[in-house]
Amino acid sequence: MTIPVLEIEGVSKRFGTNLANDAISLTLAKGEIVALLGENGAGKTTLMSILFGHYMPDAGRILIDGTELPQGKPRAAIRAGVGMVHQHFSLAPNLTVLENVMTGTENLWSWRSGTSAARKKLLAISERFGLKVDPGARLGDLSVGEQQRVEILKALYSDARILILDEPTAVLTNIEAEKLFTTLKEMARQGLSLIFISHKLDEVMAAADRIVVLRSGKMVAERRASETSKAELAELMVGRRVTRPVREPSTPGMVALEAADVTVKIDGVERLKSVRFHLREGEILGIIGVSGNGQAALAHLLSGTLSRSSGDLLLFGEPIGNLGVGDVVNAGIGRIPEDRNEEGVIGEMAIWENTVLERISSPAFSQRGLVSRKAGMAFAKEIIDQFDVRGGSPASRARLLSGGNMQKLILGRNLHRRPRILIAAQPARGLDEGAVAAVHARLLEARRQGTAVLLISEDLDEVIALADRIQAIVGGRLSPPVEAEVADARELGLMMAGEWQQSPEADHAV
Repeated sequence: MTIPVLEIEGVSKRFGTNLANDAISLTLAKGEIVALLGENGAGKTTLMSILFGHYMPDAGRILIDGTELPQGKPRAAIRAGVGMVHQHFSLAPNLTVLENVMTGTENLWSWRSGTSAARKKLLAISERFGLKVDPGARLGDLSVGEQQRVEILKALYSDARILILDEPTAVLTNIEAEKLFTTLKEMARQGLSLIFISHKLDEVMAAADRIVVLRSGKMVAERRASETSKAELAELMVGRRVTRPVREPSTPGMVALEAADVTVKIDGVERLKSVRFHLREGEILGIIGVSGNGQAALAHLLSGTLSRSSGDLLLFGEPIGNLGVGDVVNAGIGRIPEDRNEEGVIGEMAIWENTVLERISSPAFSQRGLVSRKAGMAFAKEIIDQFDVRGGSPASRARLLSGGNMQKLILGRNLHRRPRILIAAQPARGLDEGAVAAVHARLLEARRQGTAVLLISEDLDEVIALADRIQAIVGGRLSPPVEAEVADARELGLMMAGEWQQSPEADHAV
């Protein structure tokens, strides 16, 4: 009988009262691709962090080729042939590709660097697995997909035979994700063993040989990809049948927000070009586009962190100047930022502190310059209970929350007291099926209550499901709006490619 390249036996890990992993056991064969599937907070990343030596398990052991791996020692894992590609890249943007790959691989006491040999090795690995990058390119000048290739190459450069990928498509476009999985299958064909963490059912079904499902820290199922279905996997992940909410017909109210020929320049470059749109109370306007076409600039403009260079913004019919963050909050505009880790929460602060940050000057939370911990804790508990935020108490650090629960915290902070306008940028990015359904339900509930919702997303299915009207953004320009009821995926795909009838007057048919 062939010994598996990897054996995880009875691994458990607890953080305070939270049992993140509960006696998990699994194996990995040579040339096999295993998907580790589960909701946000199910314990997937914790388990892989134990395998890579970032965490010490409370119980259990890990064997590589039948030999027990020392616990809590990443260097031992690397020497044993384990490589890990993190969801948030650990690369230096000011260094070249080659410098990033070589970092940490050479003896500090060496008289000279083996750059020439390293370059040859890197190019050979790149050619072998079809991971083409320029070794001399500055990392900060590369696309997100290219940066991920560098992360993979860095692991392979250290002679990894077992490769762990944590949410590898979380920041990739659909085309980049397809290319990545083509590469991973080629790696497996050549004998590498791979585990990828995911909660995306389509990619799990398409790429994995075998699927291991975690729920609440426990391993609840193991399936061959050829012998299961997305419906079964979704139910195994969540423990119940998952259905996404459906948008109902409605009659929108008055125009809450309008942009007329708004242009935004950053370092002299136009990121938004003569943008025109209007947004009504009780409707969702969807802005769809491929990443990098001005979505971030639009979200930052309306969130008060960017100023416009020209054009007009009207709030409930009244012209307004450039808004600051405080002005946005005071105007009743809620914000769900694109990057929840960098812009949504301060990870080292407590959950309750994050919930009151934008209302710190409110009499409900502070008196005479002193913040009321009691009021903040009570407010945070309300949000945790009402929005099903799992994995922490009001006093826990926000960084301990999973991505989905962090997103529910941000959503709750903004929707607890109904905003007049909500700017939702990529609200379901990186979330599992259950969390996506919950976020969508909250957005549709806000719409029913009269909130004007601007939904900025790269997910075409999401926009079609939620939006009343849709505009595409390409190169910083917005297309005329189309009604969601008559739009189809093909037409919207063409719009995302910049093919639409130029009719700037269309958006004034208010």
